[in-house]
Amino acid sequence: MRGAMAPVDFGYPVEGIRQAATLGRGALGRTRAMATMVVRGKRLGGELQRADCEVMIRGAQRLGLPAAVAKGLGDAYERWDGQGGPRGVRAEAIEMSARVHAVAHQAEIHSRIGGLTAARAMIQRGAGGWFDPEIAERLLKHAERLLAPLSASSVWDAVLDEEPFPHVYVAVSRLPDVARLYGEIADLKCAYTLGHSIGVADLAAGAAARLALADADVEAIRTAGLLHDIGRLSVPTGIWNKPGPLSPSEWDRVRLHTYYTDRTLSQSPLLEPAGRVASMHHERLDGSGYHRGAPASMLSLPARILAAADVYRALTEPRPHRSALDESAAASELQRAAERGALDRQAIRAVCEAAGHRIKKRASDWPAGLSDREVEVLRHLARGRSEKTIAGLLFISPGTVHTHVVHVYEKIGVSTRAAAALFAMEHDLLAH
Repeated sequence: MRGAMAPVDFGYPVEGIRQAATLGRGALGRTRAMATMVVRGKRLGGELQRADCEVMIRGAQRLGLPAAVAKGLGDAYERWDGQGGPRGVRAEAIEMSARVHAVAHQAEIHSRIGGLTAARAMIQRGAGGWFDPEIAERLLKHAERLLAPLSASSVWDAVLDEEPFPHVYVAVSRLPDVARLYGEIADLKCAYTLGHSIGVADLAAGAAARLALADADVEAIRTAGLLHDIGRLSVPTGIWNKPGPLSPSEWDRVRLHTYYTDRTLSQSPLLEPAGRVASMHHERLDGSGYHRGAPASMLSLPARILAAADVYRALTEPRPHRSALDESAAASELQRAAERGALDRQAIRAVCEAAGHRIKKRASDWPAGLSDREVEVLRHLARGRSEKTIAGLLFISPGTVHTHVVHVYEKIGVSTRAAAALFAMEHDLLAH
């Protein structure tokens, strides 16, 4: 949906409806997609904008970026004519960086679709409506030069070459904070993986400590655990949420997520060592894993620990095709994997020991003044469940659930499910 709608100017509603038709299969599917856009498109778009902006702002704040950056991210969907969202501000009230971004964003998309001519036509059409007319004029005047880097062999290098001085670096001491944020963003890909990365990181680090690895190695494994699933963002959400068997092509996409973890982290000299371990979390001692199909001789002890921690944590979490296993059942599954020669026995033992000694959070420790019941509601809310479903699970009325949801949003200072899910992961509230 994002890909299909990215080039659409919603200042022309018919354009959005026409593009929605490309999302449906067959005549009935196209009709249904167009009807959905007519009836629910504006509301759904507004929800998406609010969720994206709240999560981006929170991420910028956690990274310690300047306030102007956070404001620009919050205005990323606003339009010069005031028809954007989520606040509907207009003209100079929109942060300058967001106004520049809007023009650059669409110029890149349309340049990729139809070249320089298409990009110029889009920017000219949107000037004064979607875009700040002055910024649009600047782009049109210098379009050939400004868009030239898009055809470079490495856009990554071109971007870094344009970075203004002084360059901003993150201190090594802040690496755990950065890694955790990016792990949580990856976990937001679908409701079934919320809290997965921090859970894997805790287990893997605990297991590494029990195996008497050096403190530096324990921290490196923890970082790898936080970042191991960043490649999930390369796979469509519909595949992760599919309740039935995956097709061969879908399985190919899933297997490649570890490759993209490796490729993403290899771009940073600081993160490359963690990336080598992180991208091996689906490898198996018998060579049956992915994406490398690496044999035991190629799997280091940190990689073996991470693989065992990932399996244990995944088994104790729900998935579209199954319910979560209890801890004893998950430990038994790991033992069977060791017997098959897939996972390392030493790593499994250390992971199970680490899981067995975890301390449950006390009710008095809940952040933002949340009550026990509000934490329960937040857990279900973060996993995408409706208020009606939550009411059935907790044996309370939908009205009571709605009241709890309102209180939760007020206490933690958000207004969208995505931001609430990020808050829940930040504070480790998703444990069963």
